[in-house]
Amino acid sequence: MAIHIGTGNGCTVYKKCGGCQLQNMTYQQQLSYKQVKVIGLLGKFGHVSQIIGMEKPVHYRCKVQAAYGKAHGNIISGVYQSTSRRIVPVESCMLEDETADAIIVTIRKLLKSFKLKPYDKDTRSGFLRHVLIRKGYYTGQIMVVLVTGTEEFPSQRSFVNALVGRYPEITTVVQNVNDKMTDLVLGKKSNVLYGDGYIEDTIFESAFRISPKSFYQINPQMTTVLYGKALEFMGLTGKETVLDTYCGTGTIGLLASKKAGKVIGVELNPEAVRDAKWNAKRNNAENVEFYTGDASAFMEDMANEGMKADVVIMDPPRAGSDQRFMRAAVKLGPERIVYVSCNPETQARDLTFFTKHGYRVRKMQPVDMFPHTGHVETVCLLSKLNTKQHIEINLDMDELDLTDAEKKATYQEIKDYV
Repeated sequence: MAIHIGTGNGCTVYKKCGGCQLQNMTYQQQLSYKQVKVIGLLGKFGHVSQIIGMEKPVHYRCKVQAAYGKAHGNIISGVYQSTSRRIVPVESCMLEDETADAIIVTIRKLLKSFKLKPYDKDTRSGFLRHVLIRKGYYTGQIMVVLVTGTEEFPSQRSFVNALVGRYPEITTVVQNVNDKMTDLVLGKKSNVLYGDGYIEDTIFESAFRISPKSFYQINPQMTTVLYGKALEFMGLTGKETVLDTYCGTGTIGLLASKKAGKVIGVELNPEAVRDAKWNAKRNNAENVEFYTGDASAFMEDMANEGMKADVVIMDPPRAGSDQRFMRAAVKLGPERIVYVSCNPETQARDLTFFTKHGYRVRKMQPVDMFPHTGHVETVCLLSKLNTKQHIEINLDMDELDLTDAEKKATYQEIKDYV
């Protein structure tokens, strides 16, 4: 893959923002830094493949959010400063989708035109807290989520019409109400103001619904690379039963269903499971089942009932997995585990557990999902050791009787003995 070399720091607010920790490096330097980082953490398990980078590592974020506030009497929008809750004004960002950035600026102007105020957390007054924009990279569909401090929306229809009139590519507008004293962006209640309340995007010709709260990778271009490697590592032939844990809206599992005999997805979030079932129906995937529940308990029940899974997919949050989950996975005993991680530090910890409980790390592939940041994604393949052919032996040399060492066994004698 051709890699375009970056030009170093081209952003005037990167030190205040804190989002681009590596922007002072060229892109090639960033890739080298991440490769060394992953090798340092995972190299003890075997060979780490060369990191896969982006051809054009700019404007890749298709999920963009901005906070709104006031400074010197003017409405501002941007990101919270890394060291405080102060808003750093941002007109455009080299990581974010350019249309999304333009929409955020337009909304700022519309607030002034419609005499709507940004929300003030100190006084708990005002209207707009945040704007969240999600874009389907391959479909071009755009969702705008207006996060407000109150459900009352003066001139709602006119505001939405003005916004969509300016950007006809917007396919849905949602009002999300967050009236709590919290740092969380989204509240519990949402009202669809325009369109269907969701957008779609595609991965490998499969369609996926993206709702305001859905988990969906923010870099669709590199998602195809990451998931492509995960599918390759699964080694599916059409007969396997695949268990997709932490399945979210079912993206990896549904992609695997095209080459697997059966796919079972488990997810704790009922909203995500609802979207996963919709995605399965949308893609005519009849060999997929999704369940709401704890993946650890689900695997324990499968093992207790004598059920099998040939492949387990795990894509945990940054904190990694936990002891109960990993013990349940070992008890279930799949032939292969494909572990996708956004944090190689916790992944290293978890791989140590698996290698002590009958598995070996076979492949490790870093993918640069987040250029210009310190984050890196890795996908690892673990395979179950064949205990009939693989025996770990620890010998203390003091325990060996070497007096007849000159009587060396022949290769054929060893084969006959084994």
